[in-house]
Amino acid sequence: MKMEEKYKETVALYRYGIISPLVTQTMSEDFKSDSEFYRWAAARTKTDAFGNVIDLAPNTIKSWYLNYRKEGFDGLKPKGRSDRGTSRKVSGDMYDQIIYMKEQYPRLPATMIYQKLLENGTITAKDCSLSTITRCVSRIDTDIKRGKTKEMRRYEKEHINELWCGDSSVGPYIKVDGVKKKTYIIALIDDASRFIVGIDIFFNDNYINLMSVIKSAVIKYGRPKMFNFDNGSNYRCNQMALLAARIGTVINYNPPSTPTSKAKIERWFRTLKDHWMAQLNYNDYHCLKELRQSLNQYVQQYNSTPHSSLAGKTPIDRFFEESNTIVRIPQQQADKMFLLEIERKVSADNVIVIDQLEYEVDYKYAGMKVLLRYSPDFREVYVVDRESNSLEKINILKKTDNSKIVRKKMRMVSDDE
Repeated sequence: MKMEEKYKETVALYRYGIISPLVTQTMSEDFKSDSEFYRWAAARTKTDAFGNVIDLAPNTIKSWYLNYRKEGFDGLKPKGRSDRGTSRKVSGDMYDQIIYMKEQYPRLPATMIYQKLLENGTITAKDCSLSTITRCVSRIDTDIKRGKTKEMRRYEKEHINELWCGDSSVGPYIKVDGVKKKTYIIALIDDASRFIVGIDIFFNDNYINLMSVIKSAVIKYGRPKMFNFDNGSNYRCNQMALLAARIGTVINYNPPSTPTSKAKIERWFRTLKDHWMAQLNYNDYHCLKELRQSLNQYVQQYNSTPHSSLAGKTPIDRFFEESNTIVRIPQQQADKMFLLEIERKVSADNVIVIDQLEYEVDYKYAGMKVLLRYSPDFREVYVVDRESNSLEKINILKKTDNSKIVRKKMRMVSDDE
């Protein structure tokens, strides 16, 4: 059974959320062993990825954690069932899929859900009737899902790379070829040391640029145990959740009207505007490269200046006091982790399109929906093998090259020969 990739990612992110305290060592309680954590996590987990009440076993959480250590984030994705075509009750993956469909399409009727389950091979008409699915959908429709508000407190982490807080802000306006353009600054600050681990300036405030800042910071200074972001579309997106799971960190999103949640990064941006932007003569800059150089010089100066909240230490000195705790990700491994992900259907002539660019894939994928991972600049594009999770590189379609391929001609043989 091939489940929709988005459904599999939703389940995998849910599972990662449960084991993430063990992965990142950010547990709120002290545990003598991993088994004690499994029991604790199972006891406090009352619902599944879609709000359905469950009774989770500690061994299930253990298997998730071991799969994550072995295969990374992809190891948390549910696999197809081996009992396809046999009789079974509305439970497990089938029940999760029904809840997922209702979450994504609240007004979808039971008849359409039943048809979808038949089409993807989850059920057969012989083993499961429409009335069974209708009763299940009716029960799900009566469930009431309520959120909980978080208590607002001022905090400070004890060690470096426990928490990075990120945000973006409008930068200076500059004239490029006589046209006035707005810039955006994206920055990451380490909570314990006030060290600016990542920063850059762009003409667009989007997820692609945010990812480039995070990637550079992770390669230089290691991965944090947690990111702290607001609820902007750049930060709260599926690509960001996937990225966090791949590098082994978690994301905390600040509820609205909680000023203390990201006070340090907002205070730093105010300092940046008072000490850097206020002294700029915008007419001196005609491209991002020049402005970026000036910004980096200021950040180096800030990181090397004693900070009042650090007992007179500089942010860079405070950060590298604990250099032995830094967990860096090698460049080659990071390149794979920071790939974007999307699904596309392959045409009959073995072509897929991403951002108006045509790529040629192996003929075996013709007519199929494939999962793709690609670099933001589209220089590296891969098809993901759904069984092994290996990456198969694909290239830009070159029609002129294809026209020169010599194909074998078939000769018709008459009955007399």
